[in-house]
Amino acid sequence: MMANRSCWFLLLLLTAGSLSGADQKEKKPAVYKITLPAKPDFSALDWAIGEWAGHTESKNPNEGEGTLHLMLSYVLDSRFVSISEEISLPARESSPVVRESWSGYISPSPSRQGFTLQAFSSTGFITKYHVTATPTELRFDPEGGANPPPGWLFRRVISRLAPDYFEETVDVAPPGSSFFTYYSGKLTAVLKQQTAPVKAPPPAAANPPSSTPSPPAKP
Repeated sequence: MMANRSCWFLLLLLTAGSLSGADQKEKKPAVYKITLPAKPDFSALDWAIGEWAGHTESKNPNEGEGTLHLMLSYVLDSRFVSISEEISLPARESSPVVRESWSGYISPSPSRQGFTLQAFSSTGFITKYHVTATPTELRFDPEGGANPPPGWLFRRVISRLAPDYFEETVDVAPPGSSFFTYYSGKLTAVLKQQTAPVKAPPPAAANPPSSTPSPPAKP
């Protein structure tokens, strides 16, 4: 009698195990999906996208001109704007020769008001700016950063003067002092980037039909 009960118990365990295995085979694997943020609206920056070059201006003719080379482009599926600049300034009465390169990314501000720029300089400084964009002006106001120039503040304004022409002004405030114009210059477009893909024309037919019908064959 005990032997029969043991056989039935073992049979029940095997049946339960087979049913559990079937359930596991039918159960679909979990699918994980991260919801992507909406793409930023960079339309106010469209006019500045491209490659620009120009010279600084000085009220003192003995100081000479500096050179500016600025580039802005959409990157990473147009979710960010890459910006970089090469600056070369001659020696002045109040400053030595300056040769600097910097680059960074413009992204939507966490406050949803304007944009944020994280900039990295060849001088080793890492600065953060709040970017205000309109169809005629880009304004970069300092907001600290991971390693900004200690005590110094820089701000930049790019003003659109014509479709392929703008003015860049950089102001600086030394520790404990007010802002003054560090340099300014006018830049023209070297290469304007397409902001939207251009549709290719439809391919021409290999053998276009003739508009004049062929005469019937003679018997």
